[in-house]
Amino acid sequence: MTMGMRLVLLGPPGAGKGTQAARLCRALGLVHLSTGDLLRHAVAAGTPLGAQAKGYMDRGALVPDDLVLALVRERLGEAPPGQGFLLDGFPRNAAQARALDRELGPDAVELVIHLSADPEELVRRLLARGRQDDREAVIRDRLRVYAEETRPLVEWYRARGILRTVDGIGSVDEVHGRIHAVLEAHRAEAGA
Repeated sequence: MTMGMRLVLLGPPGAGKGTQAARLCRALGLVHLSTGDLLRHAVAAGTPLGAQAKGYMDRGALVPDDLVLALVRERLGEAPPGQGFLLDGFPRNAAQARALDRELGPDAVELVIHLSADPEELVRRLLARGRQDDREAVIRDRLRVYAEETRPLVEWYRARGILRTVDGIGSVDEVHGRIHAVLEAHRAEAGA
């Protein structure tokens, strides 16, 4: 059996990352490793890791990297051997990416898809959702924090030669088509 693709999907709030991640996982048969979903599931299931995570989440604190990595490792251990995965929401910074490499091996991540989008378009999208916490000042601050945290991560993956930037503006189908073209080009380069 061939090894499935091992992807990381990065993108700012409002870029459609969750929608694209779910679609990619269905299309490619990948395990979807959304850290938010992993944490919520572990807490709801009352697993030992979930109990540890709950303590942090109840205090409104970030769950430590080692605990998130343990959840990722646990979930990957439940998948059939050789099944690929898509990491969504982790790593969030270069330190987490280095920890991921230590945990899964330096070649564990094959390709990083970075959805890019004009910040003003993202503000418009997020305001249009009409969620209570989506006030313009809050949105702009979330986008600023995302950019600051992920800039070194993007550069780190770019330096490794595994980063591909995709325009995240357009319909769901248009963006999916762009991602699919990047994946096909990668497969051709890899000789798969």
